Amino acid sequence: MHLKRWITGLIALPFLIFLVYIGGFPFIVLIGFACICSLWEFYRIVFNADGDILRGAVIWWGYVIGLGIIVIAHIAGSESVLVVLALNLVIVGLMSLFLYKSTPSIVNVIPKQVQGTVYIPLLLSFLVSIRRDPDGMTWIFVILAIIFAGDISAYYVGSYLGRHKLNPAVSPGKTIEGAIGGLAGNLVVGSIAKFFFLPALPWGLSILFFLAAGLAGQVGDLFESEFKRSSKIKDSGGILPGHGGFLDRIDALLFASPVAYLFKVYIF
Repeated sequence: MHLKRWITGLIALPFLIFLVYIGGFPFIVLIGFACICSLWEFYRIVFNADGDILRGAVIWWGYVIGLGIIVIAHIAGSESVLVVLALNLVIVGLMSLFLYKSTPSIVNVIPKQVQGTVYIPLLLSFLVSIRRDPDGMTWIFVILAIIFAGDISAYYVGSYLGRHKLNPAVSPGKTIEGAIGGLAGNLVVGSIAKFFFLPALPWGLSILFFLAAGLAGQVGDLFESEFKRSSKIKDSGGILPGHGGFLDRIDALLFASPVAYLFKVYIF
């Protein structure tokens, strides 16, 4: 498992660096691909792989609106995404009027589609909005470095030193020691990245940012685990050997993205 994780990561990393560096349309394609894959995994989890629901109009519209959110964030920024989210609810509400007679369960499908749209495309859109700025490339690299360092540190510290369970009801494998190790990784790598790439940022607020992003990432990881636990599955998918699915790989990044946007735009 360790070898698979490293091989997959080392193969994917050059492509990730290249697409973040280029920005523009290639970066949007990357985020859009991650969005569609993660949405598919989310729907598969929350609907317990119900084929009829996964092929339904409301779910297909979820993919369309998810990509729309990513594109709108690139063109007009995060503020415009709120309009798209509101329109999504209006449109799926209209769909339900036509579908309810034959499929009364549609009232249970819509909340999960709306939740998935907020959970994945909306949170990914903050990365898109950050990348639009002149210094966006640097910020994206710093955010990725912080979150990936936290994931790796938490994984290995928890594997070798973990003794006390963090939240066994949600994720039996995660430990307090692993969580502390993850935050240490966030702090060390964030500090190195700040020193070399964002030297103008004040140290006090920077350390607060590293810890806030790291904590948000750990909450995001546990949040996804709740869904998997409820559906009795281990991984969201198998597209990334050693890592599981796309949602398994970006669950921490999803929750850290709005925190990074908050610090970048309103605090620093």
